[in-house]
Amino acid sequence: MYKRIFAAIDGSASAQLALEEAVRLAQAADATVTAVCVVQHTTRLSDLGPVFVDEQQIHAVATDAVTETLKDADECFQQAQVRGVARAIDARGEEIASVLSRAADECEADLVVMGTHGRRGWRRMLMGSVAESLVRLTHLPVLLVRHDPDIKPIPSGL
Repeated sequence: MYKRIFAAIDGSASAQLALEEAVRLAQAADATVTAVCVVQHTTRLSDLGPVFVDEQQIHAVATDAVTETLKDADECFQQAQVRGVARAIDARGEEIASVLSRAADECEADLVVMGTHGRRGWRRMLMGSVAESLVRLTHLPVLLVRHDPDIKPIPSGL
């Protein structure tokens, strides 16, 4: 059974579902969960002409979002009474999937759990898929949890 579960989190609904699944698995297996949020700084544009961008404000909003994501993960661990740690990692320009793969290896994970938006067609081609890239990169088993807002969840008691 899995003893060290790695969950990729980013504040999205699909990542929240993935974290909840990782926690359920951890409860069943008496495992530990490591939840990681990768911080990716946007590329700076040098000449924006008449447009003014307050870079400090952008970074403050991103920092607040990451802090809230980590706090939510910690609360999830506490409520479920699961051993877990939530942390952020700076991508430093590296692809998110590569950062996640390396982090999962460093924490000696037995399983990676992450959400996927399930994009198709042009949206997927334009936006890419971190989940698909991670599956291709890692040697670990990966459980993908898809968030589909059109599908109603099945109540837990059934």
